[in-house]
Amino acid sequence: MEPSGDVTPATFDDWLLTPCGRYVAEREQAIFDRVLPDLFGYYALQIGAASMPLLRGSRIGNRWCMGWNTVAEFLAEPDQLPFQENQFDVIVMPHTLEFHALPHEVLREAYRALRPEGRLLLTGFNPFSLYGVKRFLGRDRSGAWGGDFIALSRVKDWLTLLGFDLIEGQLDCFNVPAASERTLSRMEWVAKAGDQWWPFAGGVYYLQAAKRVAGVRLLKPEWTRHKRRRVAVTAPSREGLSSAVSQSHLEKTHHTVADVRHD
Repeated sequence: MEPSGDVTPATFDDWLLTPCGRYVAEREQAIFDRVLPDLFGYYALQIGAASMPLLRGSRIGNRWCMGWNTVAEFLAEPDQLPFQENQFDVIVMPHTLEFHALPHEVLREAYRALRPEGRLLLTGFNPFSLYGVKRFLGRDRSGAWGGDFIALSRVKDWLTLLGFDLIEGQLDCFNVPAASERTLSRMEWVAKAGDQWWPFAGGVYYLQAAKRVAGVRLLKPEWTRHKRRRVAVTAPSREGLSSAVSQSHLEKTHHTVADVRHD
């Protein structure tokens, strides 16, 4: 039975079944359905939020969903992935960093498991939004509100330091984090206004990054080391030139006299 807005969700996966959780899941699913069909490869992995079929739009044939504190196809810790290096073409992490004690190590493991130029897609709650305000002022620490909201700028810095290239990003979920579907529907004007007037305050951010690998630089021959050798030529001095001319003249005269005598 799906929990209603009055039921306190125990985990993030349980919270995704609440009205607010379904709203977030639908908005994020639309993002991944747009992006994943353009990413190709052989292996794809989703880490966390097993109740969200985020990889359904992928054209990659071998797809798995991994969890660590909920029901999934297999269980493992995100900071200690049981995979070889350069294994996956795409890794999807929906709010994985917020619900793990070592988010930086999770990103490091994702980098290790991705092949060169592989793509990492992740989402997270924006602390500088209505969702962040509710978490900061509220007393509820269950479900989504029990995570550690990480600023978008901080995640970007981590990705860059680890060796990722940022490809694209997006902010979404501008509606109020209400507990009932009626309130969410009534406050839809806030979402429309937020997308236009304060786009930096979306409740959820999405990032896509590529694993950067140092390229091979073609080495050109250093022609400066193989210059043509110049032969040193010494110009004769005026005295030497005169002496050489005189000697040549004498030799020519000697041969002429000898020829005359021979005749």
